[in-house]
Amino acid sequence: MKVIFNVDVRGQGKKGEMKEVSDGYARNYLLPRKLATEATADNINAMKLKEKAKAAQMAKDKAKAEEYAEKLGAVQVIVRAKAGGAGKLFGAVTSEAISKALKEQFDMDIEKNKIVQSEPIKTFGAFTVKAKLGFEVSGNIHVLVVEET
Repeated sequence: MKVIFNVDVRGQGKKGEMKEVSDGYARNYLLPRKLATEATADNINAMKLKEKAKAAQMAKDKAKAEEYAEKLGAVQVIVRAKAGGAGKLFGAVTSEAISKALKEQFDMDIEKNKIVQSEPIKTFGAFTVKAKLGFEVSGNIHVLVVEET
């Protein structure tokens, strides 16, 4: 009997995969536990539609990531920080602070875990920070750290 797996079943198949299994195994184990559905024409068509929708969503997300990468190269984010002596900061400028500044200044919603800092920013000045936006797309964020007044 051909079945379409609803979840990963160890040793049998992965979610969304269509596979031939024995009739008894399908009727007595997979189907009652809703681990798989019978591969009828309707179910096969529904599976194909889901795959197309998923592929379209991934293409849309990749396009958005590429758009963000372009925008990031053209803007400079200003982060205000409290100053100590000799141009040093109290603490450091974190990826969370950069993410919030991007949201406030340019309405770009980039999560803090996607911003990669090689080392923490602890002084005033201009810096370039990398952002991994997903789908093998990355961009550079130009950060200007200025004293908070």
